[in-house]
Formats: sequence, C-alpha cells, structure tokens
Amino acid sequence: MNTNSWSLGILCYNEEENIENTIKKAHAVLEKLQQPYEILIIDDGSSDKSKEVIAKTIANILEAKLIAHEVNKGIGEALHTFYSSAQNENVVYTPGDGQFDYEELFLVPTFQQGYYVSFYRIENTTYSLFRNILTLINKKINAVFLGLKLRDVNWVKIYKKQDLEQLNLEIRSSLVESEISAKLFFLGRKIIEIESKYLPRMFGQSKGASWAILKKAIFDTLLLVRVIGKFRRQQKNNRYNSN
Repeated sequence: MNTNSWSLGILCYNEEENIENTIKKAHAVLEKLQQPYEILIIDDGSSDKSKEVIAKTIANILEAKLIAHEVNKGIGEALHTFYSSAQNENVVYTPGDGQFDYEELFLVPTFQQGYYVSFYRIENTTYSLFRNILTLINKKINAVFLGLKLRDVNWVKIYKKQDLEQLNLEIRSSLVESEISAKLFFLGRKIIEIESKYLPRMFGQSKGASWAILKKAIFDTLLLVRVIGKFRRQQKNNRYNSN
C-alpha cells in the first residue's frame, strides 16, 4: 500500500445544493496532491435530490464512488460505512456541506505510522448555542473520563488505515470519533494538530443538533466510557501475556 495514498470520504445528508461544489473542490485538490486516491461519497438516506446530483457529478471522475444508505442512519453509521470501505493509507472524512477547506490538505506533512492528524477550528460562530453546549460537554468528557485533550474532537481527522483496522470500533453514533481518538491515544499514537478555517455554509442549515441527538449522546457517552475501559484492559492483558 502506498504510504501517501488517500481515501477521502464525503458524508452527505440532504445536501443537494452543496454537494456538487464540495465534490469538485475535493477532486481538484486531490489531483494536485499527485498521489493515488479515491473519493467515497456516503449518502446517508437523503430525501432530496442529493443522490442524483452526486451521480451526475462523479460520472466522469473514475476515482469517485457513491455509497448510498437506503434510509438515514446518522453520522456514526455513515462514518462506519466510510471507514470500512476505505482502501488507501491516509483516511480522511469530510462534511458534504462544503465547510471544510480542502486546500488545507496541503498543510498536512507526510506522516508515518504512529501519528494521526486532527484539524481544529479556532472559533465557530455559525453553531447554535445548543450545539456549542453539546460540543463543550463532549470536550470535557473526553478530557476527564478518557484522558483525551484534543482541541476539536468533532472536526476533520486523518487516520492511518492500519490503525483503524485494529480498533474494533463499537460506538455507532458520532461519538465514534472520540472512541477512535481515545483508543489511538492509549496505543501511543501522537497527534498532529492543524488549525482549520470553518467555511460558511452556502445553502441550507446544519443538521447536527436536536434533543433526540442530545439524549443519544448521553447514552452513548456512558457506553463510550465502558468501551474505552474494556479496550484498555484488553491491551494491558495482551501486553502482560506477550511478556
């Protein structure tokens, strides 16, 4: 496997007005990187015309593929679909709303096994107060219960494919990103943090916050603490048995 090859995922749910431009920008940057790549667009059961727009946009992009969920399953399941489908070495998910600046991939240094990249936003004035509170709670939980001190656990990250394959991911919500980061932290992976702009959304509104999501986040936070605790015990046992 080429150590500089890329699997770029674009997560889409009802983004018919944004997704074409997002795909085109991603494709243009990956072409300029001059490394092997694939683009996987995960449509999470969109009820608008997103799938049709995606299919038309990638018709002449040989490296791009649409993977569609028949029904909306949520960002966690979309991430699982992407991570399990990615074939290349550097695995990076991005939102389909166009708010990540793909030019920032040029800021990523060549990094080998033992590292992963975490982009972070300085400020987020477009989030509602409700969503900012959710983000703050998530950040505090990561620090207190998981020992994880990332500046922005909910933004774009780049992992090594080999790392993802050994994590046995269990969380099925958006907190899967906290699970990945906490497990990698325990395994001794080092974080490369890169400042990121948060581009304004051109069309539509963010779909990331609701009371239903809050209730699920509370349940999954308790599950996450148990999952990470179990992972740590298993790793310690593996190290003990190998000595």
